[in-house]
Amino acid sequence: MHMMKAAALGASALCTAIGGQAAAQDAPVAFIGATIHTMGGTSGTGTIEGGTLVVHQGRIVAVGGAETAIPDGAEMRDATGLVIMPGIVDTHSHIGQVSGADSSAAIQPDVRALDSINVRDSSIARARSGGVTTANIMPGSGWLMSGQTFYMHLTDGNSIEAMAHLSDDGSIMGGMKMANGTNPIRETPGFPGTRARSAAMVRSHFIAAQEYCAEDEEGERSPRDIGMDAMCEVLDGERLVHFHTHRSDDIMTALRLREEFDFDMLIQHGMESGRVASEIAAAGVPVSAILIDSPGGKLEAMEANLETAATLEQAGVFVSLHSDDNIIDSRLMFRHAGMAVRGGMSRDGALRALTINGAVQLGLEDRVGSLEPGKFADFLILDGDPLSVYTDVEETWVLGEQLFGRDNPEDLLQATGGAGAGNPQTNTHVLEREAHMLEDTQ
Repeated sequence: MHMMKAAALGASALCTAIGGQAAAQDAPVAFIGATIHTMGGTSGTGTIEGGTLVVHQGRIVAVGGAETAIPDGAEMRDATGLVIMPGIVDTHSHIGQVSGADSSAAIQPDVRALDSINVRDSSIARARSGGVTTANIMPGSGWLMSGQTFYMHLTDGNSIEAMAHLSDDGSIMGGMKMANGTNPIRETPGFPGTRARSAAMVRSHFIAAQEYCAEDEEGERSPRDIGMDAMCEVLDGERLVHFHTHRSDDIMTALRLREEFDFDMLIQHGMESGRVASEIAAAGVPVSAILIDSPGGKLEAMEANLETAATLEQAGVFVSLHSDDNIIDSRLMFRHAGMAVRGGMSRDGALRALTINGAVQLGLEDRVGSLEPGKFADFLILDGDPLSVYTDVEETWVLGEQLFGRDNPEDLLQATGGAGAGNPQTNTHVLEREAHMLEDTQ
């Protein structure tokens, strides 16, 4: 038996329900003796050996060494030999049976991913089993603009509203999905047939949006256009553009559009971003990267390599890692980070790319991504080094509630797969249609 796993199992025997399901606690819960990667501060993982984490009513109360004060009446859990770290922030995912735009037009900013997500889809529980606690749920890339993304908090919610990250004014948070390159190009009327036409159509739409947004300074525009309202949020910096782009020339086109219309942008995928890393760094644009060890599928991704994240990091680009689930299964995000390190990325950088970096990119750094007092109690308990192939996620906690436990047979099924792990509500006809429509393939 792997030595770290043996230590974890021994620790579990000493604890009160360390692997059992537990609801959010009325009393504080204190985890003691763990190796804690806080991901706090501006660099490094902020590792604490023999550390203590205290959570109460969905929030982190305290995190520190053995001397950390523990409130009276707290439930004590011995986590000796285990590793605690923040939940994974997946900056690009397609879980929940999400859909977006249809074949009626190449640009559809009025479409909202949140209106299509099935909160009971098994892919959400599967993502939690891999340690994902927040995800940017995206429509596909077969359109120049396929709609509004949704920042999902992977709670055990009964509705999409219960799983939403909310802004200070109570509005549901999300970005805007855009794409260029091969995926939006097709012979369908109203869609671009070339890369040049793709950029021209986007440019024309942004110019129309500028005119619409300037029509009435009091905010009462007539006639009302909900798609243009969303474009105003993009132009005002209230809605981040998530730009699917692969080839270096397409990345430069995206940078030109961003410079011309002054919108906030996160490059998504960026398979050839390493080739223009200095230009991306000079523009101050972050990248949500994906690394694959078995390239294929389309020519524009043929230059994919494991060194991309390292090249970006070394150039000073702010990098996160994403799954594009199910291109990379949400359960394999730690393997993804391990591949980044294999390609030359720093260990700390790879772990931050799974957690706090993604939170910063989504504007959620004040609530998730690191273990700091006041933040949501979203954290993982691992039985070993996060980057070891022998390590398992033992527990996933969201808002101070344990929502995955490896010793629970139903949870274990989600973590390992097999008969019964899928969702009988999945509409295979819809999935086949979306695949035909070039829903995000990479």
